[in-house]
This record gives sequence, structure tokens and C-alpha cells, in this order.
Amino acid sequence: MSGHSKWATIKRKKESTDAKRANVFSNIGKELTVAVRAGGNDPTLNNKLRDVIAKAKANNMPNENIQRCLQKASGDANSVDYEEITYEGFGPCGVSVIVDALTDNKNRAAADIRCIFSKAGGNMGQIGCVSYMFDKKGVIVIEKDNKILEDELMMEVLENGADDFIVEEEYYEIKTSPEDFYTLKDYLEHKGYTLIEAEVKMIPDMKKELTVEEENKLQTFLDKLENNDDVHSVWHNADY
Repeated sequence: MSGHSKWATIKRKKESTDAKRANVFSNIGKELTVAVRAGGNDPTLNNKLRDVIAKAKANNMPNENIQRCLQKASGDANSVDYEEITYEGFGPCGVSVIVDALTDNKNRAAADIRCIFSKAGGNMGQIGCVSYMFDKKGVIVIEKDNKILEDELMMEVLENGADDFIVEEEYYEIKTSPEDFYTLKDYLEHKGYTLIEAEVKMIPDMKKELTVEEENKLQTFLDKLENNDDVHSVWHNADY
């Protein structure tokens, strides 16, 4: 995958996802609930919650909506309890796929996601059937800027937990372990760097090349997954 095509994907990822998912606030609300239940309602002590709040603000979620979700998650014993579930399988054209879901009904989520796999000519498998082909990594992307000294940035990130520093045509890509991700992200933000992307991802060890026709078929499948209310993230090993 060329740097240019990946950069274009990064830049259009958020807006295309938001356009397809009219229930983006609802999904972020689920994430806020899960984060509070896992680590409390103080974002200074809960890294996951802090990042979800940042995501909510980046998606123009009103502050009152955010606070309402936090209060409900931390104080309402009758509020919906969402469960994090991962599904794995093979999508169209033999592409390996991992689906992360946030759901209040795991039976419904499993049935719906299995149906999407089946209708696309794929099949959902057991946990572990494809995840061994992926590495969980924190990925941070910084757009190139004349003010950024490349050697200085590289030394800074390597000294603060980065595993890899990749120089592309239009951006820098930094990879780290999930354990070091939040520390490095905080460091870069405090130093004043603008992060174009910062996320813990499932990165495939090897990518599967597709024809244009296969790419279109896969994209239709991915769109159906991402439009499902229970689906939070989708990872795959296709090389567009």
C-alpha cells in the first residue's frame, strides 16, 4: 500500500464513517458507558474514558450529552450494561476479519453479524481463527510539517515507548505497544504535536491483495458491518 493511498484513507476515514452512521452519538455513548464501568468516571485517572471523551468532542457531541452519559453510567443502576465482544471469521474473497462489538444483547449481535458474513459469501469462525494473524498495536499518525524536526521527533518517540518510527511521503507513523500507547500519546499532545490519528489497532502480519471487483465486494460487506448498531470496530487484512 502506498503512502499516498493510506494517507487518503486516513483523512477520509472519519468523515465517511460519520456520514454512514447516523447513530454516531449513540455508539459513543456506549463507549462512554463501558469506559466508566471499567475504570470510573474520572478521565484524569481513566485513560480509556479520556480518549472516548476526546473522540466525542471531535465528533461534535454536545458537552451536555457527554455529561448525561457519564452521569447515567456512574449513577443509574438501571442503565443499560453493554458488553464488549469480539467476533472473527473470513469475509468475501477469503479476507480475514475481526469485529469488535458493544452490545446489550449478545445473542442478537452474534446472529446479525453471522448473517452479514453468510450473505457476503464468508463465514464466522471461532475466537482465534484469524486473530493469530494480527498484532495489537498503538498507532499514532502525525502530518509532516516544516516546523517538525524529523530526527528530533524520532528520538523523542523512541525514548518514550515507541516500537517503530516510519517516515512516509506525507506523514509520520509511530507504532507502540498497547501498554505504552496512552503514555506516548499524552507526551506528544503535551509537546504540541497535532495527531491526525491515534488508536489501538489490530494490524495484520500479511495483507491479501484483491482485484478491483473483489475490493468492491469487500467494501459492501464492510459497510454492512459498520452500519450495524452493535458493531464498534472492524479490522481486516485486505490490501487496497
